[in-house]
Order: sequence, then structure tokens, then C-alpha cells
Amino acid sequence: MALVRRCLCGSEEDFRALLGMENLRLFSYGEIRAATNNFDQSNKLGRGGFGTVYKGVLRDGTEFAAKVLSSESEQGIKEFLAEIESISEVKHANLVRLLGCCVQRKNRILVYEYLANNSLDHALKALGSGNGAAANLPWSRRSDICVGTAKGLSYLHEEHEPNIVHRDIKASNVLLDRDYMPKIGDFGLAKLFPDNVTHISTRVVGTNGYLAPEYFVHGQLTKKADVYSFGVLVLEIVSGRRISQTIQSDMFLVREAWELYQQGRLLDIVDASMGSYPEKEVLRKDLLDIDHESI
Repeated sequence: MALVRRCLCGSEEDFRALLGMENLRLFSYGEIRAATNNFDQSNKLGRGGFGTVYKGVLRDGTEFAAKVLSSESEQGIKEFLAEIESISEVKHANLVRLLGCCVQRKNRILVYEYLANNSLDHALKALGSGNGAAANLPWSRRSDICVGTAKGLSYLHEEHEPNIVHRDIKASNVLLDRDYMPKIGDFGLAKLFPDNVTHISTRVVGTNGYLAPEYFVHGQLTKKADVYSFGVLVLEIVSGRRISQTIQSDMFLVREAWELYQQGRLLDIVDASMGSYPEKEVLRKDLLDIDHESI
């Protein structure tokens, strides 16, 4: 515990000793500040529960995304450590790559690869605004986003040792590169699952609308919590509607999908702006994501 306290207010060496990650690149605060033009608002990419994300460009031309955690937030510090522990050794095409971090004084910054097309949530928001962005999300691209996200989750759940449950799969945490290839990011709430552990009792965290009912009610965390969240994500992708727009309405997206399924009209939920699409494939994706026992 003493080492943890030293790490939170001490040197980079303490931080390395705690995490055992000598190969992690440590950026200076000045380096990141210069690369983001003193965290200029024009470089602001977004804001999450524990920090703000800025675009930066290093002297060698490397673009990055800097997630700046609130210096006053104890929970933010815990998230910072959890995110590094979860993702520092994770390498997969559909997971955002951690480049390094900054731990000078009270500054806690995570440095990630930069993804040019922002997040899936940003793309869905553009769709809803009717500004012509729909042309960038035909069915083929939406299908690839679904498949790529599923591959990233499968790696976390089955291939990485120890297994990882993300706990916050949502549209704003699925980032898109120049070719719209999806990459799962923001591992601040992730939980590591030791061998042979199938569930963990824990406090409920995540985002309303994406939380699996059994996890929300009982606090029993399993991989199925991520799978449920992914199902909600697929409904957003297929319908072109953000869950945040429906959660307070009578037509909550998940409930609406189930009711349409019961009526044999599931295709009515499909976003008309994406043009032609293979009905059987869309139905298969939707049906795999609708579990009436969870609604």
C-alpha cells in the first residue's frame, strides 16, 4: 500500500516498479502539452467519465490521443492504474493500442494511438443529424464494424490470459480508424478474470442502456455482461439510433426490437438510410442479439 501511495504522488521509477512494465513509454507532461498545443480546445476529441481526450502530434509526426485524467479524482487514479494493467500487454487489431503514459506530479495521462474517424457514437450521432454522413455507413461497413468488435471481445474473453471483461462496451468506446475498422477502447472499468473463475461479485458499473439485467440486479459479473452490451451495440448499428436517445422514451430500443420480433416485423427497425442490405444476414445478427429473458 505504501508503494501505491508513493506511485500516486511520486516518481516514474516508483510507477514502473509498481506495474513491472519497464517497456512502457513514459512521456513528459511538457512533451504532451506541446504536442496538443497546450491542450487547445480545437484538439479536444471528447470527454469521458474520468477525463478528457485530446489529439496530439509528436515531433516525428506521430499522431496520438491523450486521455487526461482529473488530477483531483481518486477514482480516476484507480481507473488509470486499472486501464494500464488491462491493456498494456493486450495486442489485437480490434483493440486500441496503448503507446505510453505520463505520471508527473499530479498529472495522469494515457497515450493511445490516434484513430481518424473518432467513435461509433460520433458516427451514429452524425447519422441522426441528417448531414449526409449516412453515405459512410452502408451495410457492408456496419457489418464489418459488428464483426470487428466481436473479434476484439472474443480475444479479451477467450484468448488473452487472464481473460478480461471490459464492463463498458458502448458506441463511444468503439473507435474507428481511417478505414472504419473498429477498435475497442477505454479499459478503465475492465476486470481481469483469473483461471477457472466464471463470475465475480462486484459493484455495478457501466452505462445505462447497455447494462445486462442480471448484472445490474445482482452484481454478478460474467462475460455475458459484455455480450449483452454488444447486442445493444448491434441494435444501434443496424437501426442507426443511439441508445441514449431512446432510454427515457416509451420506445426503448431493446424493448422495441423485442416487440417487433414478436410481431414478425424485426426488419422494421433497420435504418432506411443504409440502402440495400441482405435481409437474412441482418435478421441473423439481430436475432442473435435479442434474448427475451434479458429484456
